[in-house]
Amino acid sequence: MTPPDLGQLITDLQSLGLRTEMAIEARRGGAGPADTGLVWIEGVPVTVPVAAGYVNQSPYVLRHEDDGWGVYKDSARVASATLASRPRYYELTTADGIPYWKIALLHLDSLASTVIQKCAYWGNEDQCAFCGIELSLEAGRTVAVKRPEHLAEVALAARDLDGAADVTLTTGSTRGPDRGALYLTRCARAIKEATGLPIEAQFEPPLDLSVMDRLRDSGVDSVGIHIESFDPAVLARVAPAKARTGFDGYVRAWQRAVEVFGRGQVSTYVILGMGEDPEMTVDGCRRVADMGVYPFVVPLRPVPGSLMEDWLPPSSSEVARVYQRVAPYLVERGLHAADVKAGCARCQACSAIGLMERRNDHGGDGASQRVTNPLSLRQV
Repeated sequence: MTPPDLGQLITDLQSLGLRTEMAIEARRGGAGPADTGLVWIEGVPVTVPVAAGYVNQSPYVLRHEDDGWGVYKDSARVASATLASRPRYYELTTADGIPYWKIALLHLDSLASTVIQKCAYWGNEDQCAFCGIELSLEAGRTVAVKRPEHLAEVALAARDLDGAADVTLTTGSTRGPDRGALYLTRCARAIKEATGLPIEAQFEPPLDLSVMDRLRDSGVDSVGIHIESFDPAVLARVAPAKARTGFDGYVRAWQRAVEVFGRGQVSTYVILGMGEDPEMTVDGCRRVADMGVYPFVVPLRPVPGSLMEDWLPPSSSEVARVYQRVAPYLVERGLHAADVKAGCARCQACSAIGLMERRNDHGGDGASQRVTNPLSLRQV
C-alpha cells in the first residue's frame, strides 16, 4: 500500500464497507452517519459501514494479525488498522443512575451528543429521509433531553479517561425561532467551564441570527449549519423543511456565523448519493467556500430504520470525483480541516476530503494529520 492510495482506500471503504470477523466498537442509530465501525487506518481516524447488508459484498475485510490488525482486499494486505476499544467512561453512571454512554458517545477522539433527541420534523411530512435521530431514543439507547450538568460530567470523564479532544453538540429542530440553538448555549457553557474543550454546535438556521453571539459567548468555538444538498430538487425530496429555508436562508445564517466565529469555523454537511446533480454540488461547495464556510462532503450512510434505509452509498468513483474537484478549491481559499477547532470538519472520520485537501496542500498523501491522543488508541 503506497501512501498516495490512502485517500482512495478510505473512499472505497466508506462506499463499500469493511467486513469484519469479529464485533468491533461501532456507532448505532442517531442523527448523523450511523451503524459504522470506528477504526484508525494507517493512523487516520475513519468510520466505515460494518453492519449493513451491502457490506457482505465488500472486497475489504478486517483481519487480526500477530501484532495488530490489517485491512485486506481479497487476499492482499492494503493497510494497517487500529481498533477503537470501548471507552472507559462508558462504565460510569450519573448519581441518578443514567449510564454515561446514554448521554454522549465517543466517536474515536470526538465526544458527541444530540442534546435534544427529538425533532419537530420526525414522523410527519417534513422528516429528513436520511436521518435516524429518534431511532436510538425508541431503542432505549439514549435519553430524550441531556441536562447541561450531566453533559459536563460526562465530557470531563471522556477527556480524562479516554482522551476526548473536542465536543460536538447537535439537536433535533424545535418549533421555536431559535430551532433549539439556545438550549445548546446552556449545554456548551457547562461543558466549557468543566473541561475547557473546544466545542462545535450544530443547528438549523435560527430566525434571530443574534443567537450566534449567544453561542459564542457560551463557549462554542465552531458551528455546523447543514444544508445537506445544493440540489434544490433533491433537498425538497429528502429534507422539505430545510428546502423551505432555501439556499438564501442558509446564506444569511452562514454569513452571520462567519462574522461571529471566523472563516473556517463554520461548516455545512454535503451528502453525496441522494440523486443530486454533481455540477450543482461542486458549484455549491465552491460558493460556500468563498464565504469562508467549510463544505464537509460525505457519502450517504443509509441508516437502518430511516426513510432511506434501502438506499446504497454512492460509488467510490462518484465520491472521489467530487473530492478531487472540491479539495483543491478549499486549499485555494485557505480552508483547512486542521484549522477547524471542533466538530465533524475537524474530526474528518466520515469523509476522505480532508486527506485530499492535505494532499493538494502539501503534495503528499495527507496522512500526517492531527496527532491522535494516545489514550484513544488503546487496542481491544
